[in-house]
Amino acid sequence: MVAGERQLNKGSTSKGILALTGPLVVSFWLRSAFGWVDPFFAANLHDELGNLIGDPSMAAIGLTLPFEFLMIACWVGTSNGLTSRLASAMAAGENAKVEQLKVAARKITWIMNAVFLLMATAIWYFAPRLGLNAIVARQFQIYATVVVAGTAFTSFWSILPDSIVKAHHDTRTTMWAGILSASLNVALNTLFTFVLGMGIFGIAFSTVLGRLSGLAYATIRAHAHERQRMGGDSAKGGDLYAYPMRAILGIAVPSGLGYVLLAIESQLINWILVRMPDSTSQLAAWSIFDRSARFLAMPLIAASVAMLPLVARRSGGGDYAGIRRELVTSLRASALYVGFLVWPVAVLLAPHVAHWLSGEEATKVAAMSAMRMLPLAVLAMIPVLLLRAVCDGLQRPRPALVIALVRTFVFVVPLCYLGIQQATQHGYQPVLGAVFGLTIGVAASSLLAVVAVRQLRILRP
Repeated sequence: MVAGERQLNKGSTSKGILALTGPLVVSFWLRSAFGWVDPFFAANLHDELGNLIGDPSMAAIGLTLPFEFLMIACWVGTSNGLTSRLASAMAAGENAKVEQLKVAARKITWIMNAVFLLMATAIWYFAPRLGLNAIVARQFQIYATVVVAGTAFTSFWSILPDSIVKAHHDTRTTMWAGILSASLNVALNTLFTFVLGMGIFGIAFSTVLGRLSGLAYATIRAHAHERQRMGGDSAKGGDLYAYPMRAILGIAVPSGLGYVLLAIESQLINWILVRMPDSTSQLAAWSIFDRSARFLAMPLIAASVAMLPLVARRSGGGDYAGIRRELVTSLRASALYVGFLVWPVAVLLAPHVAHWLSGEEATKVAAMSAMRMLPLAVLAMIPVLLLRAVCDGLQRPRPALVIALVRTFVFVVPLCYLGIQQATQHGYQPVLGAVFGLTIGVAASSLLAVVAVRQLRILRP
């Protein structure tokens, strides 16, 4: 088994960044498309009297995004830490250590379940007291409570099987689990929303239940891999972890912190927009822009995920020149992607997306003004995403962490606030000011990342 693992790693080092990124792009885009299901159905909701309440529902979903980012942060961080530890133990044939990590992962999952259940309870209590429009407050109260409480269970329990299959280098299972979850979510959304008329509760509940199919498939595949591993003769002794939870969290916490900062950033922008005139349309427009930008940025995120193991492997062999070549290749490919795909999509399709997901004319106008900035916003993300992955791959996370903190609290949030104020004073849509602030803030973060990499000689042996 160890020999096979070494051969796999040896073969992996010969792959360039584009070859490593390709499969991840497919997987990440599928997962991002999953996030469009709820807004699509929410945009067509009506109240008991038959009045369209799509915009308040979209605003409620936008207000829930920061909590989803927190769940993603916990999920990704824990998965990265667990996958790394499991893969190392499996490669060494240390079966007892693998079992120890499984037990520790279940304990971490129970703790996260309890934390997010308390968070959902707090949302239910405080949502009507936030000064929101009454309809927005009610929709937010229902949607966020169900998603945070329910998804925490169905999503967090997938961390262990997903980490096991990735530790066995089975990425197809991850892809198929995502497809199954998205398919069930669409089917249940259609049933709950259009057939049973369950409103935004049905949309949220279908999101919770939709993940069960992916969880079940990943669990079955994980058990199959583990039966095969346990049936081998490669088991060895070796010391157990003194603190297995700490071993997982030692990697998980730094990995997930970037997503926590994104959640804080998004929540602060929502908080500023809530205090603007016609806050419902502004929140809905921001939600549409935010999801669109993240969807179009998926290939860049996939490239950054692929960059980390590439840098880690090549730095171990002293191939810093190869790292620089692959980084330049990735930067060029990302820029071409923005120029030849994101820009035409933003010009041709963004107005239609804004129209489909908006109910009121005010929301359509606000969303269309924001969507024009999509290419520049995505372009600004390229350097900071890739260079953060380089720092992590070289096991020098401190510069990346500092840049992430500066991005949120020095650049993005203050510039968004300033942009919203200036846009309002000059008769523009407040959400357009938020988008300008975000774009300039992310671009400044990218510039800071480039300077840090050069000044600290991060790409030198």
